[in-house]
Parts: sequence; C-alpha cells; structure tokens
Amino acid sequence: MTEPKTRKGAQRGGALAAHLAEPEKTVAAGTRAFVIGPYVVRRPRGESAPDAASARDMQARLDEAAGLALAIDLNVVRTFVASLDAIRPATYLGKGKVEEIAGAVKAEEIGLVVMDCALSPVQQRNLEKAWGCKVIDRTGLILEIFGRRARTREGALQVELAHLTYQKSRLVRSWTHLERQRGGFGFLGGPGETQIEADRRLIQERMTRIERELDQVKRTRSLHRASRRRVPYPIIALVGYTNAGKSTLFNRLTTATVLAENMLFATLDPTARAIELPHGEKAILSDTVGFISDLPTMLVAAFRATLEDVIEADVLLHVRDVSHEDTEAQAADVENILQELGIDAEDGRRIIEVWNKSDLLDEAQRQKLANIAERRPQEHRPVLVSALTGQGLDRLLAGIEARIAEGRPVYRVTLDAADGAALNWLYEEAEVLERRTDEDGNLVLAVRIAPEKEPRLIRRCLGARRVR
Repeated sequence: MTEPKTRKGAQRGGALAAHLAEPEKTVAAGTRAFVIGPYVVRRPRGESAPDAASARDMQARLDEAAGLALAIDLNVVRTFVASLDAIRPATYLGKGKVEEIAGAVKAEEIGLVVMDCALSPVQQRNLEKAWGCKVIDRTGLILEIFGRRARTREGALQVELAHLTYQKSRLVRSWTHLERQRGGFGFLGGPGETQIEADRRLIQERMTRIERELDQVKRTRSLHRASRRRVPYPIIALVGYTNAGKSTLFNRLTTATVLAENMLFATLDPTARAIELPHGEKAILSDTVGFISDLPTMLVAAFRATLEDVIEADVLLHVRDVSHEDTEAQAADVENILQELGIDAEDGRRIIEVWNKSDLLDEAQRQKLANIAERRPQEHRPVLVSALTGQGLDRLLAGIEARIAEGRPVYRVTLDAADGAALNWLYEEAEVLERRTDEDGNLVLAVRIAPEKEPRLIRRCLGARRVR
C-alpha cells in the first residue's frame, strides 16, 4: 500500500520540479475577465458617499488596473469599483459584495477576476470557491506581465525569482497533497518532512541557483559599465511611470526601434544606445523599466540590478505623461522609488523633469504648462516635449548638455589651419563651443572638455589656455 503512495508523491514532486524549471503562463490570452477595484474609503463624518476627489482617484486606479489586464490580452468584460469601509480577513470584500459578484461572474461566463489589491492566500482561495473561477491579485497580474515581456536572460531570471518568492507564500493554495508527510530518517524517527516542506525546499533551492546566476549577470554588467567609464561617455537614464512615453522618447533621440506601444510595461529589459549632444559630445542613453504604484516588494528587489544604470547615471530624465489625469500622483510614486534607490529626487543638477505627450493637450493647456515651467528656478525647470512629434527636444538636449558640462573647464585653443588631425581630435573628444579664423589665418576655438581629458588637450594643443 505504501509503494503506490510513494510513487505518487514522487510523481507530484517531479511535477513541481518541472514546474519550477520551466514556469508557464497561468492566464490565457482572450480570457473573459472582470477587473475589480476594492478600495477602502475613509469617509468624512456624516457623509454616506466618498468625496469627488476620492472617487476620481479610485477611477484612475481602476483604469490603470484595467490597462494592466489589457497588457496581457485579457478580454476585460467589465470594471467596477467596490468601495469598502474595512477589509474582511476571509474574503477581503464583504459577504454581500461577494455574492453580488458571484452572480455577475456566472451570468457573464467570466473565467478570471482581477482584484486590484494584495490578497492573502486564504482570501484568494475563498474568493475562487465563492465565484467558481480563477482569481489573481495585483501582484499576480504584474508578475504575469513581466513573465511574458522579459526577453533577456537577466530579465527572465529576475521575473522567475520574483515569481518563486510569490509562489512560495501560496503553496497552501496551489497543491492539494501538502498535508501528507514523508517518513523520517535516522534514529530519532518522528513525523519526517511534510510535502509542503519538501516543496518549499525545492523552491528555495531554485531561488538560490537563480540568485547565483543573477550575481554573475551583475558582475558582467559591472564590467560593461567599467568599460563604458574608460571611454568615457556620460550616462543618461530614462525613468518614469509606466506608459509615460519613455521608449518613444528613446527611439526619437537615438533613432532606435525599441518596442513603444500605448500599453503598460511595454519595456522590461534595459536598452542602451549612443546619442550626440548639440556640441558634438556623445553620451549613452539608457531606457529602463517603468515604475508603478504599489509595485510588489519582491519585484523592487528582483529588478534592482536592472536599475543599476539609473543609480550610476550622470543625468536622469524623469519622463511624465502630463496629459494623464493622475500625473502628479504618478510623479510622486516615481520619486518615492528613486528615494528607495538612494537617489535625491530633488537634485535638479542631476534630474530633469520631461513633461511628455504635449501633443495630446490643446493650445491653452500647453501654454499654461509652459508658463508654470518658466516660473520655476532654472535648476528645477521642466521641459515640455512631445516624443511623438519631436517638439521641445532641442531644449531637452541643451538641458542635458548643460548638466553634463556643469563645472567642466573651457579652453581657448589656437590651431594652424592645416592641422586637421588636432582639429578632428577636438571635435571627437571635446565640445566645440565657438570657432573663428583670426587675422593670421589660424583657427581659434573655445572648447569645453571633461577634466580627465585636460592633460591630453594640453599635450596635443600647445598654447591651449583655460578661460573658465
């Protein structure tokens, strides 16, 4: 009698091992879905409904959750806000609301309910029983998106690590055989290792292997960054809320063809390309994963390696969708994550706010934003642009160059008109701010150069004189 059970247990353990080795998509594209926003409303005393501002905030949050669902090709049949006075430990929602949704799920033949919140394993299991369909929370939905979009080896490893961390906390829901125990070993005997402990051990072993592989990837990226520093090119990193238009701006500035679509998390894997600044200096522009409110903590940790270019960048472009009704809240979310990464979000010498999607505004709205920007101190002045049309990009590039050049020395250089090699070197290695020919036919140039290149300039161009 025990042999079949042992074989069955081994088969289940093998199934788990296979599942861990090759994670699969858990939600089929085209599934009919409900998206529910179960938001706790703290109402003013004496009022029976949330105030208008809270309602707008909740609607924006719900629209974002629906956008996440659409990003993995779900067929979103219906979205609605479920206002809560308090969270119920067993089902998150109140009993009446659970029953109401159960009827709608059955009537609409819904295969998946997305809850825009963080559910405990028990809440998730109870809701699935009540509604007779699959239920995922915000964390599960974001993990699903990341799992489908990651293309590089690093991105895939980071997603798998986050997925395993999430799965490990939900073993009680996912496996029906976990109450069984395996026999003990050694002289003490005892109950031995339960199946749930064995499965947790398998997951932990896989997580440890992934962490080792990610450490290797991290070392490789460090070598790449070190080689870039030896060139050296300034690093410019794009950051911002998901779907703010970072990839469209990246493509416009670099003439690259990174995926840029009107969907959340279109970019997950970092991409870097060279760009040329107005006075000829080259820089590296890096596109990064978009931020989002309530990003699962496991993903913040898992994607920290992806954001290393952000941490080390000389200039950060905080791209904002100023046409979005929730743009201020989105900006605050991005600034909070930057603070978590150890970056001062108020450092105007390093960070430029890019107010994107001006093409979606009417003339009066554009003028209003332009006036607001002009009233801010130069160091904190945002740049109003449209990555789609190219409007405002000249001012943006000039702003980037100004921040990179801040504190760099400027030299006056006189060259023989026939010294083409020295002239070419100046254009390749420095910024030529001014060029004229003097009365003797010599070339006189004002050049700005990185401090580490000063000795080479002085050796190559005898008579070069620093003017500031």
